Parts: sequence; C-alpha cells; structure tokens
Amino acid sequence: MSTVSAAGKRRAPVRPARILLHVFLAGTALAWLAPLLWAVFSALRPYGETSAKGYVSWPDTLNFDNFENAFQQSDMTHYFGNTLVIAIPAVLLTLFLSSCVAFYVSRFDFRLNLALLLVFTAGNLLPQQVIITPLYRLYLLTDLPGITASGKLYDSALGLVLIHVAFQSGFCAFVLSNYMRSLPHELTEAALVDGASVWRLYWQITLPLCKPAMAALATLLSIWIYNDFFWALVLISTGENMPITSALNNLSGQYFTDPNLVAAGSLLTAIPTLVVYFALQRQFVSGLTLGSSKG
Repeated sequence: MSTVSAAGKRRAPVRPARILLHVFLAGTALAWLAPLLWAVFSALRPYGETSAKGYVSWPDTLNFDNFENAFQQSDMTHYFGNTLVIAIPAVLLTLFLSSCVAFYVSRFDFRLNLALLLVFTAGNLLPQQVIITPLYRLYLLTDLPGITASGKLYDSALGLVLIHVAFQSGFCAFVLSNYMRSLPHELTEAALVDGASVWRLYWQITLPLCKPAMAALATLLSIWIYNDFFWALVLISTGENMPITSALNNLSGQYFTDPNLVAAGSLLTAIPTLVVYFALQRQFVSGLTLGSSKG
C-alpha cells in the first residue's frame, strides 16, 4: 500500500520482502548481541541471588560490585601492562615489516615477485596448532642472554611478539601490496628522476599514501593480538608474565568459580578493544571501502 508524504509526492509501496529482510537483520543482530547482554546482566547481579533464584529470574538488586572485585582480585592493572608490552611492539613491527615487503613486491618488477608474496601469505594457510611442538622446543633452546629475564624466548614477552609478527605479517603484506599497486606509478617515477633513494620512495612518498590501509590493519591487529589466548597459554608459564586474556584464570578457583565475577572480568577485559575500534573507526571503515568505487 502506497502512502502520500507532506510534500504531496507518492512514496513507493513497502514490499513484503523488504520487511522480511529488516526482520531477519534485526533477529540476527539480536542473536549476536544476546551473549553480550547476558554477560552484562550476569555481571550486575550478586552470585548469592543467582544461586538462590537461578539466572533466569527477575533481579532484586543490580550493582557494580562484581566489576570492582574482578578488577582487584585479578590485578588487572599489572596484566594490562603486560598486554601493552606485547601488543604495541607487535603491531608496529608487523606493519613496518609487511609494508616493506608490500612496497618491494608492488613497486619493483622482477621474476620472483609473485612467488615472494606467496611465501609470506602461505604462513596464514598453516594452522597454528601444527607448529606447537617444534616451536615450543625452539623457544626452550633459544638463548638470548641480556634480552629476556630467563635468557629464553619461552616465557617472555619477546617470544609472543615474534610469533604474532610471524603469523600476521603475511596477511598485512597481501593487503598492503594490493593497495600499493593501486597508487599511480608516476609518483615514484618522478621521484626517481629527481634522484630520490629507495628508502625515500618508501618512507616519504608511498607510506603516507597508505595511511587509511595502515589504520585499518592497525585496528585489526590490535584486536587480534590483544584477544589472543592460545599462544599466551602455550608460551607463557609464569603467572606474572601473562597477558590480560590468560590472567582471567585468576578469577577461577580450584574448587569454586563465580560465573558472575568471571563475566565482569571478561567485560572489563573487552573495554580496550572497544576503545581502539571507536578511536580508529573512521580510518577503519575508509580502509575497508578503499577501491569499492571508481571516481
């Protein structure tokens, strides 16, 4: 059924298919948000109330005591610092190395151009669980006196930084190389004619033009590395050296675990990822939509 607006123009009739689409999208969004909303609901309720009435019940009291207790009991300030020591160098080093590879394979023509890029991206096709045993032994046998407290890559922040750089560089090199190929070659050719060095072509001409793509990758890398639990669990044995995701185990006791307290700790842990996303949201969206339209 069509409607008439205030300006007197007849609007197009609302099709049933469009209504079904909106209902489907709203239901999908609710299904994705349901676990998060349930975690917030559980974190705001005292454990004594939920144990007596059950989780599917109307709450008598809602407070932030679980958040305060989770922050204090898990010593989150210390473990947040451990995570920053791992995430910031890993993101910066990954972006730098992958951008160097992308610049080389996209701006210089040579016979093994594509093969070199495939070598870097092939690492992303390998399941991480496959290399647990050899990597574990390699980290135990590697001596780095004066660099890590234990002298080994195992149980050190440097070990986690290196493994994140190794696994994330391939994806970033692939994305950046495709983006750099879309840049006009006349820019670098003119700079070469003027006598610019290769480093200047990379650092002062090509890299500033890649800021949208770099920001999008920085957002993704920050979230992926921050949320990593697998490698932190395998390569870190000392509790004091663990990042925040692994340190949530401090909220679980040997004989008793308060699910409401764990939910509050998990929500507190997720806050930095939201801050990073909203801070770089505009650059992230623009980086994802690059090349979607031709002007």
